[in-house]
Amino acid sequence: MSILEHVDAATNLAKNNEVQLLVFKVQDSDESPYYAINVFKTREVVESKRSHLTQIPSSHPLLEGTIVLRGLQIPILNLPVWLNTSLNKEDIAKSDYLICDFNGIIIGLRIMFAFRVIKKNWQDMHAPDSYSLGDDGLVMNDTRLEDGSLCLILDYEKLLADVIPQAMVDVDESPSNLLSLDVPKRLKSGTVLIAEDSRTAQRHLKNIFEKSKVKYKLFNNGKDLVDYILSLEDAKNIIPAIITDIEMPEMSGFTVIKILKENYLTQDIPIIVNSSMTGDNNKREAEVLGADGFISKTKSHDVIPLIIEVMNRIS
Repeated sequence: MSILEHVDAATNLAKNNEVQLLVFKVQDSDESPYYAINVFKTREVVESKRSHLTQIPSSHPLLEGTIVLRGLQIPILNLPVWLNTSLNKEDIAKSDYLICDFNGIIIGLRIMFAFRVIKKNWQDMHAPDSYSLGDDGLVMNDTRLEDGSLCLILDYEKLLADVIPQAMVDVDESPSNLLSLDVPKRLKSGTVLIAEDSRTAQRHLKNIFEKSKVKYKLFNNGKDLVDYILSLEDAKNIIPAIITDIEMPEMSGFTVIKILKENYLTQDIPIIVNSSMTGDNNKREAEVLGADGFISKTKSHDVIPLIIEVMNRIS
């Protein structure tokens, strides 16, 4: 059985506050740390020696070139170099490409080898302060394997923003996209709550909201947002909307939606999912749980117009 054939259950896991992670290494040594990525963001693992790598002149140092796989031209990013390490010629010859899908953007990450798939509850995922300081951190969360080994979850959105910035959100598009819209009074006077653990995505959302002059409050995970909003006496009149990612430590976005939509005190507050996991299954699951809108992180510049559309639709 392929190491990625476990992907079918990813959406059901997420709604149960669980996640499947593909664990891999970028160096072939016992001392090399384990890294992981959500299985739902992966397509396949291929041997690098089986694909011809075409270099691109004057490209970003982390962009090794492109390969053609199943009719697609796929950029290959040098993950070991991004992690301040390197592979010798022998290791490069033995290395693999991890083919990933981020918001419909297909890229390949050079890794040493895929190790295994594990299932974790988001409560077992942690975001140590040492990883969260500043906007330049590469690690978002960590967890432990069965033998106690540390496994690090990287900020892959930061990698994309570093190497292929044109594929990411255009923060300068907001607030021009609000000029023809009638902004509801509740949105002007209220504070939008945002649950997002990626520092890169946080920075994008901060820029969008500040340029649009819409007040917001950021939380590093879904649990902190839920705890905050349930502590408010009149949340539905104070909070005009909520934005949540799906993948977060402590509590997934699906769990955030489920808790808030089942509570009569918060069930009428619009919830928008802002995620890089844009597959139909995730959109459908978010809708079933009660989410009022879904937007790709590459389209985050349109999140405020979407909030306005949702507020007008359900008012």
